[in-house]
Amino acid sequence: MIEDPGFQQEVDRLAAASANDPKPKKTFPVWSWVWYLLGALYFILPLYATFTFSLEMKRDTLGFLAFEKAFADKEFWHTFGYSNLVALLTILVSALLSIPTAYWIRIRLPQARRIVEFITLLPFVIPAIILVFGLIRIYSSPFNIPFTDITLIPPLTNFRVGTTILLVAGYTVLALPYMYRSVDTGMRTIDVATLTEAAQSLGADWKIIMLRIIFPNLRSALLSGALLTFAIVVGEVTIASFLGVPAFGPYLFLLGQHRAYEPAALSFTSFVLTWMAMGLIQLVTGGQGQTTGAH
Repeated sequence: MIEDPGFQQEVDRLAAASANDPKPKKTFPVWSWVWYLLGALYFILPLYATFTFSLEMKRDTLGFLAFEKAFADKEFWHTFGYSNLVALLTILVSALLSIPTAYWIRIRLPQARRIVEFITLLPFVIPAIILVFGLIRIYSSPFNIPFTDITLIPPLTNFRVGTTILLVAGYTVLALPYMYRSVDTGMRTIDVATLTEAAQSLGADWKIIMLRIIFPNLRSALLSGALLTFAIVVGEVTIASFLGVPAFGPYLFLLGQHRAYEPAALSFTSFVLTWMAMGLIQLVTGGQGQTTGAH
């Protein structure tokens, strides 16, 4: 093979020039930090203002008197605990409803994607008060076996468990846009079809595919949807008020009608406790990404 001396000289010249060139300087992302700080201030300043206002219950003195009085009320712990329980049930029901639906649409029914997306956006259009009036109108009467007087399902609004079921159902509808969108976005980041085919080739049934492959790969997406659902349920007022349940939202609303400092203290506390609960969820899930189940 005959070497071209001119070509070799050009290669040597380019190599020497690249070796002598100074290394590019790293630029500081000024605008990225500016927008990040503006976004952080947008969320932190109202929270800080609420906290400082709650400390001014005693004139000319900063103290935690508002927190002490708020925590001494047993109704606070009862309503906040009930709302947390309803939030966990809503997250569970929403996940069990959203994950199989999004998975089946992606695998078997891609033509139904637009219809399902339209349905999941309806809670943004239909007010919560219309939803709760519909629930009360339908489920305040007993369901009888046709052509008989035998009651199949008693009125759900007449006992606490039935009202809680209606509350979870209503909150599931409100949280559907957030949970379904989070799950659908999470499924877009993984190759669902390839994982399903690989699992089926190894003899896995649908139960194993959903529990050991799809669910682990959606941990981050589920955590995002759970965070939004949790925040919606704990602070919701309309549905809980009309159903007459001891939830935290109506309690805080009624407390704010007569007092000023205790509601501010409870609002700050509920925000902190909500984030602590989400931190525990993150700790339980292991803080792993969505690619865990792919291995």
